[in-house]
Amino acid sequence: MSTNTKRRNAGFTLVELLVVLAILALLAGLVGPQVLKQLGGAKSKTATVQIRDLEQALEMYKLDVGRFPTSDQGLDALVRQPSGVPGWNGPYLKGSAVPRDPWGGDYNYRYPGQNAEFDLVSYGLDGTPGGDGENADITNWGGQ
Repeated sequence: MSTNTKRRNAGFTLVELLVVLAILALLAGLVGPQVLKQLGGAKSKTATVQIRDLEQALEMYKLDVGRFPTSDQGLDALVRQPSGVPGWNGPYLKGSAVPRDPWGGDYNYRYPGQNAEFDLVSYGLDGTPGGDGENADITNWGGQ
């Protein structure tokens, strides 16, 4: 066997490597957006679950205190007793703080609400009202 034949069989050619890289790039281009789309949907579902948990905590607060926290007291009233609120028997949430939405923003709470007894909203990825996809609002009254 000659040295030329040995050298040829020893590894991959540059063309072969470029073909493999091109195929990988095409696959990443096709699969990547689908994976990111699923990740965004998971965050929206997580926000919906967190809003349901906050609703339940607010209902427990109302049972103990007789009313929902005011807008000024906010969701913080679920983890720390507001001054001048007799009957508070919290904390009503696990942990020492109100959870942030999956995008790192605060949940917006308003009592009395404009759309329900109280309004609880995550403004999604962009942090502003309205939007589509990951930017869509997640609310306790079903509006998106």
